[in-house]
Amino acid sequence: FNGEFAECLIGKKDWKKVLPKYLKEWGWDKTFEELLTYWFERESKRDEKIIEYVKDLKNKGFKIYIGTNNEKYRTEYLSNVLGLGKIAHKVYGSGVVGYAKPDYRFFKHILDEQKLQKEEVLFWDDDKENVKAARDFGINAEVYTNFIDFEKALKKYKKKDIIIAPNNFDL
Repeated sequence: FNGEFAECLIGKKDWKKVLPKYLKEWGWDKTFEELLTYWFERESKRDEKIIEYVKDLKNKGFKIYIGTNNEKYRTEYLSNVLGLGKIAHKVYGSGVVGYAKPDYRFFKHILDEQKLQKEEVLFWDDDKENVKAARDFGINAEVYTNFIDFEKALKKYKKKDIIIAPNNFDL
């Protein structure tokens, strides 16, 4: 997905207006809504262990934000259908923010909106480029590899508000 899809990813174009014209070319003989349902459900495995751990962090007073490179419909699905909106204080999707990771403006948007200082934040992502960008921007950032390493690494930070990528939940 390049071109128009990349524009959907940052909210410059709308999937519902862009993708239907490709359905025939892709050999999809059902509706656009059925394509979204099929697509979103196939990429919806949740790691309940990390989800429960993050919920516990939230209950202990941590602010939890989810930062995802997804257009607005997938972001809504993650937030409302998969329930990440109940785990996090807010879910930030690139399609709404207007920038995608690793662009520093993605992080800046979240920090500005939440009135957070860079040193107050700990960002987790399984993409090394996104982690490097967050570090270059000046926030603490760690590469997510697995739950055990996540749990160990988190202990070395004093209380930080957390931005976590949904793919760390195995989505």
